[in-house]
Amino acid sequence: MESFKIDDESIEVVKKIDTSNNWSERKKLVLPLKFRSIRDIENQDKSLGIIKPRTIKKYFCKETTREWNPKQQGVIDQLDLFEPTIELEKIPYKFGYNFIDEDGDEHRYSISDWEIKELYRKCRDKSQSLTPLAKEKDALEKVRQKLEVEFLGDKDLYFIVGNLKNHKKSFMIIGLFYPPIVSQLSLF
Repeated sequence: MESFKIDDESIEVVKKIDTSNNWSERKKLVLPLKFRSIRDIENQDKSLGIIKPRTIKKYFCKETTREWNPKQQGVIDQLDLFEPTIELEKIPYKFGYNFIDEDGDEHRYSISDWEIKELYRKCRDKSQSLTPLAKEKDALEKVRQKLEVEFLGDKDLYFIVGNLKNHKKSFMIIGLFYPPIVSQLSLF
């Protein structure tokens, strides 16, 4: 259990960093944190970094369990000690990429980003299909379209990767940074 709690009232938005000018302001903040590879992050004894995959070989989606395991449920139950009951939905799918980093090392990492899980949830809930299974299939297709078609075709995709203190060699994608690809217009 963490011993610190954020005072929501103390948070003040001082500036909104938008996506104008091909995400230029966001790039100024994010890209200086870029590493060549997972090996580069490890060699610098870091647990968090941003990498640009040299090649993305494949997007994947894998079905997982529909219930939290006992250890996960224990962590969730701890939240109820001091807060009103919060029901956290377990998404029964894992999304990710097989890729090669700039050092030529191949990786298969799942995406542990709330944004992708929320995309799945919203697509499922907005689906016009009649059965729960059909709604899930609709959502999976929309997530695939976003991660495989849009992100691999129209975006300059970077992975924000991280590991856990007790598992320093086990990285995962914890966020995606995806400014649009800007095509240079021919002068002739």
